[in-house]
Amino acid sequence: MPTGYQIDNPTGLYFLTLQVIDWVDVFTRKIYRDILLSSFKYCCQNKGLRLWAYVVMSNHVHLIVSTDHGKLPDILRDMKRFTATSILDTIEN
Repeated sequence: MPTGYQIDNPTGLYFLTLQVIDWVDVFTRKIYRDILLSSFKYCCQNKGLRLWAYVVMSNHVHLIVSTDHGKLPDILRDMKRFTATSILDTIEN
């Protein structure tokens, strides 16, 4: 698994790109985009994520984010895990 860029200043402002595995066009359906957007909202309200801007494409997302709590890697990990699990559960059901 590639490590990519490391967040060395957890309270800094970061431009991130999150992609779907194999570039599958998941976000073309509103139901899956809504799951992603509700994850953003939850993390902003409850985990201290500051979402400055975002663009949802069909198979990836661009974000400009920061946090006041200094735990950006932890917030992103939890958000990605919850979002992926929720989307997979929705697809299977």
